[in-house]
Amino acid sequence: MLFGRKKKNPIRLPDKGVVEWRYTTCGYCSTGCSIEVGLDRQGRPVAARGVADADVNRGKLCIKGILEYELFRTPGRGRVPLLRGSIQAPFREAGWDEALDHMVAEMVRIQETHGRDAFAIVSTGQIMTEEFYTLGKLARGVIGTNNYDGNTTLCMASAVSGYKRSFGSDGPPGCYEDFEHTDCLLAIGSNLPEQHPVIYWRMREARERRGFPLIVVDPRVTMLAQQADMHLALNPGTDVVLLNALAHVILDEGLQDQAYIDAHTQGFEAFQALVQQYDPRSAAAVCGIDEDRIRHLARLFARAPAAMTIWTMGINQSTHGSDGVVAINNLHLITGNIGRPGAAPLSITGQSNAMGTREWSSASGLPGYRYLENPDDRREVARFWGIDEDFLPQHRGLFMTDILPAIETGQIKGLWLVATNPMTSMADTARIRRTLQRLEFLVVQDAYADVETNEYSHVYLPAALWAEKQGCFTNTERRVNLVRNVVAPYGDSRPDFWIFNEIARRFPRTDKPHFPETTEQAFEEMKQLSRGRMLDISGMDYDRLEVERGLQWPCPDGQARGARRLYTDGRFQHRDGRARLIPLPFVDNNERPDDDYPMWLNSGRVVEHFHTRTRTGKIGNQNKFSPVPYMEINPDAAAALGIGHGEYARLVSRRGDALVLAQLTQRVPRNMVFVPFHYHECVNRVSLGLLDPHSRQPAYKQCAVRVEKVQDQEAAARLDLAARAY
Repeated sequence: MLFGRKKKNPIRLPDKGVVEWRYTTCGYCSTGCSIEVGLDRQGRPVAARGVADADVNRGKLCIKGILEYELFRTPGRGRVPLLRGSIQAPFREAGWDEALDHMVAEMVRIQETHGRDAFAIVSTGQIMTEEFYTLGKLARGVIGTNNYDGNTTLCMASAVSGYKRSFGSDGPPGCYEDFEHTDCLLAIGSNLPEQHPVIYWRMREARERRGFPLIVVDPRVTMLAQQADMHLALNPGTDVVLLNALAHVILDEGLQDQAYIDAHTQGFEAFQALVQQYDPRSAAAVCGIDEDRIRHLARLFARAPAAMTIWTMGINQSTHGSDGVVAINNLHLITGNIGRPGAAPLSITGQSNAMGTREWSSASGLPGYRYLENPDDRREVARFWGIDEDFLPQHRGLFMTDILPAIETGQIKGLWLVATNPMTSMADTARIRRTLQRLEFLVVQDAYADVETNEYSHVYLPAALWAEKQGCFTNTERRVNLVRNVVAPYGDSRPDFWIFNEIARRFPRTDKPHFPETTEQAFEEMKQLSRGRMLDISGMDYDRLEVERGLQWPCPDGQARGARRLYTDGRFQHRDGRARLIPLPFVDNNERPDDDYPMWLNSGRVVEHFHTRTRTGKIGNQNKFSPVPYMEINPDAAAALGIGHGEYARLVSRRGDALVLAQLTQRVPRNMVFVPFHYHECVNRVSLGLLDPHSRQPAYKQCAVRVEKVQDQEAAARLDLAARAY
C-alpha cells in the first residue's frame, strides 16, 4: 500500500509562457537580490525568479521580488506630463517640451526673485546611481541650489553620521559573508525576517551550521526576537544607555582589546571616563534590562573571537540615532571587532539604492564621499566638471527634514521631489499638507501619478520604473549591482536620467558641465572620480557586473574581485588614520507617555509592503495580507479599554488621530502599541518626528499616544473605506 506523498498530486507551477529571461536587480530593499524577469511571446513580463549563481540571494527571493514583474502593469502609473496653474485647478496633459520648458522657467524665476537657494530638490533612494550622479551634477553644477537632499535622511542619515563620526567616512565595514564567520550576533532594532527576508535567510542558514548566539534588542517581540537566544526588551529610546553600560562592563572587567585601542583609536581616556558613569545597576533602572543580563551580554560579546552587530531603523530613527550608531562602533573598536571575518558593525540599509545616493548624489557633499567643506575636494570636482569652483557651496545646505520647515518660514518657494512622497513618509501629516500648500511651485517626478503628494503639485513628470531603464544599485554590503532594462517605459514616461539631462540642456547657464548621453558613459565618469579613493569602482564595468552578479567596492582597476570588508589594516579615514572613541552622554529629550497619552507608539515594516505602498499596495497578492491600517495591542490593555480583536479603535496623539483595526497580541507590552508605517491614512498622522541633532533624522519610533474605543463600528468601517478610496 502506498502512503503519504506518493498518493498526493504533485505541486505544479503554472506555465506562464516565458520565452526569454532577462537579468536585472530587485528594486525594493537594499539586499541587492539578482533577479530574472520572464517575458512571454508578446514581450510582456509574466514571471520572476532568483538567480541561482548570485552570491547575494543564491536563487532566493522574498514575496516582493517574486511578484515584482507585476509592477510594470500596476494601476496609477503616469503616462504623460501634467500641468496646472494652481493646485485648485485640474491637471491638463502636456508634451515633454512644454512641461520641461515651463519647469525650467519657474525655477529660474524663483531663483532670480528670491535667490539660488529658494528652490530646493529632494531626491530618493530608489533611482539608479548614474541618475543620482547626474542629478547631483545638475543640482550642484547647473541649478546651483544648496538646498538639495534625499529622502534617505528619513532612514539612513544616522548610520551615515555615525560612521563618519567614528571612522571618518560613510561606508558599511562588513558584508553578508560575516554571518558565516561570526561567533556572536547582536541585532538592535532590526527585524530581519520582515525587513530583509533574504538577508535573514543568509543569517539563519549560517546560524544553523555554526550555532552562534543571537541577541535581539527590541521593545517588541518581533519575529527575530522569537528566535533569539536572548531578547532584551529595553524601554524605547534608551539604547545609548544600554550600549554605554555594555562598554562599562567590558572596561571594568578588562575584557577590551587594549592593543587594538592603543594602535588604532583616539579618545580612549575621555570615553572611559564617560562610560564609568553607566554602571549596569544604574543603567538597568533607565533601560529596563536587569543588570545581570547586561553583564552577561557584555561578556558574551567581548569574549567572542568575532562579534557582529546589525541594526536598522530601531537605532536610526531616534532623537539620538547618530549617537546610537557611534555607541555600536565604540563597542566594536574597544573589542577589536572590525575589519575581520565575522566582526563588523553592519547597518542594514533600507531602500534599494540608498547607498548609491550616499556615494554619488552630491546631496550631502560631492561625488565619491568628498566634502563640500574641503577646498581640495571642491577644486577637484569643479575641474573635472569644467565649472568655476566658486560656484560650489562651501558647506552642506539644508537636510530634507529642514527643507520642509523652511517652506513654512518662506525661505524656500519652489520644490522638486524625485520619487519621494512626503505626504505619507513625513511625520505630522497635517503639518506637511499645510507646508506643501505654501509653495509657489512644486514638481513631482514619479512613476505613479496617484502618489498623495501629487495632489499639491503644479507639474507632474512621469518617470520610468525600475527595470524600464538601465543603471546600477549599491546594496547594504557595498556591492554594485546592475539593473538591465527589461521592458520599454510605460506610456510616454521617461527614465530619470533622460529627464535630468533635458533639464540641464534647457537651463540658462553658459559654463555648464558636460552631461553624458548614456548611463554607461556616466558610470565611466564615476569610475574616474573614484580612482584611488575608498569607494574605488575603477575596476568595474557593466558586462563584468552582470557576469560577476555584482562586485563590492573598493574594486580598483586590475583587481580580480572587490573587497569584502573595510578597515582590514586598522587604518581609518580620519586624517591621522585612527578611529574615534566618542563619549556619549544620554540626553532624554523625547516625548514620553503621561496621563493624557499613556502608551508608547512604535512603528515598523511588514514583509508584504514597502515604504508608502505606492507599489506594493497595487499588487493584489501582496496587499491582501495587510490591506488596511492596523495596530498590535496587548490583550490586557485592549480588555481594559473594551476593545476586541478585529475591532476599529482610534489612535490619538497631540498632533492628530487615526482609525486602525486592533490586532490583539502578546508581542507588545501593555504600555505600547505597534503600527506598520506604510499607510498614508495612519501612523504619520500622529507621529512626532523630533530630529537627531547630528543626522537630522526623525524619531519615528517613539512618541506618546492614547487608544480610544470606537462605539459605532459600522460608521468606522465606512470612514475607513472612504479614506482608502480617497
